[in-house]
Amino acid sequence: MDLIPSFTDSRVLVVGDIMLDRYWYGDTGRISPEAPVPVVRIGDEERRLGGAANVALNLARVGACTRLIGVIGADEPGAVTRGLLAEAGIVDDLVESPDHPTIAKLRIVSRNQQLIRLDFERSFAMDGAFDREALVARVRAAVAATDVVVCSDYGKGTLVDVAEVIRLAREAGVPVLVDPKGRDWQRYAGASLITPNAAEFEAQVGHGDADMGIDADLWLTEQAAHTRQRLDLDALLITRSEKGMNLFAAEGDLHLPTQAREVFDVTGAGDTVIAMVAAGLGAGLSLPDAAAVANLAAGIVVGKLGTATVTPAELRQAARAQRASDHGVVDEDALAEWFEQARARGERIVMTNGCFDLLHPGHIAYLEAARALGDWLVVAVNDDASVTRLKGVARPLNDLSHRMQVLRGLAAVDWVVPFAEDTPERLICRLLPDILVKGGDYEISRIAGGACVIEAGGEVRTLEFVPGFSTTAIVDRLRRDDDGG
Repeated sequence: MDLIPSFTDSRVLVVGDIMLDRYWYGDTGRISPEAPVPVVRIGDEERRLGGAANVALNLARVGACTRLIGVIGADEPGAVTRGLLAEAGIVDDLVESPDHPTIAKLRIVSRNQQLIRLDFERSFAMDGAFDREALVARVRAAVAATDVVVCSDYGKGTLVDVAEVIRLAREAGVPVLVDPKGRDWQRYAGASLITPNAAEFEAQVGHGDADMGIDADLWLTEQAAHTRQRLDLDALLITRSEKGMNLFAAEGDLHLPTQAREVFDVTGAGDTVIAMVAAGLGAGLSLPDAAAVANLAAGIVVGKLGTATVTPAELRQAARAQRASDHGVVDEDALAEWFEQARARGERIVMTNGCFDLLHPGHIAYLEAARALGDWLVVAVNDDASVTRLKGVARPLNDLSHRMQVLRGLAAVDWVVPFAEDTPERLICRLLPDILVKGGDYEISRIAGGACVIEAGGEVRTLEFVPGFSTTAIVDRLRRDDDGG
């Protein structure tokens, strides 16, 4: 299944705190004689969109139709912000405050190391800082032509009326996603999804006490369920740094392991996550699939310096790399965990089994036909002892490790798992694939594990083998040729 759709039809409205990020780059070669600090000779300057504007930029970079509502000052940073939005193709629907400056952050960087950050800001939360009614009116006018609303809260005061933004979106039947800030999450009640990081979530619910014997994953699941109920949320997505992401939703929970190979800078990674979930939902993906795309994107941006974005080409490349590594020989415990993740993404799993002692064109055609029935194909393989019990002392011709390695190299096969019993019934009843396939003229009622699959709501099918091919027949022919020689 290709998780990376076209995002060009995705219409996303971003509402939140807008910032301008400035980077000054220079060399350091000496310590100041005035104080024990490095002297930086500034060479280059870079200006980037930050905060809610960075969320919008992430959306625009993947081709989503993006509108941004927020507040800027009537000043030079505000003019720069408008120019950057125009360059990115983002619809500028901003409220201008005559008395408050645009929020700006200046980072001084030398040799890829951030030395200091200087913040220029005053909160927009105070009365009269901006025209709050004008901002809400902009949201009301835009929501009807929107697929998804994102509220990007950095605690700077733009979203003082976030409850009204959520109400307008939900009344219009539009999902609203919130990147939260601060301790008062009750303001976000009724949102479709909130996306805190682990530290933000723990600041709300406390910490699981491992010393008291509390299982960390169970504690997280319980706290997530409580938070969803308390805030009337459809779902909760917690980003957990090197532990990946956890999605908690009514349809089921999903753990997404981290995709980052090297973490260089986490600045703006949360912006990328909520942007890609919104883009995916707007493009018609399910929430689990949209979260999986966001996880891929986060793994890309943390390998870049500063607030960063991803492109569709980078996402497709990352998806191909994940697909290439996301298969092979596996034990049944790991496979059971993977089954849960695939089901949460709505993917169909096909499973078959056999000895596969000597692969021939009949096997290849059969496995390709099985793979075409779903998103993934799992092949369960008899171990050497069970092959001997079934086929005789002269078999197998190839030991288990060799047979599994050959199978994993086939384009049609995603996972290969061994079993030691004469039949895979126990394994199949544990894993419960969506479709169980067997070749030849088996009666469905006599296929090992078939009853479990059917009882769980799955299907059992038989596929015809290509005539003229049989491992036993090939072995017998080779032996006759040897005897004749």
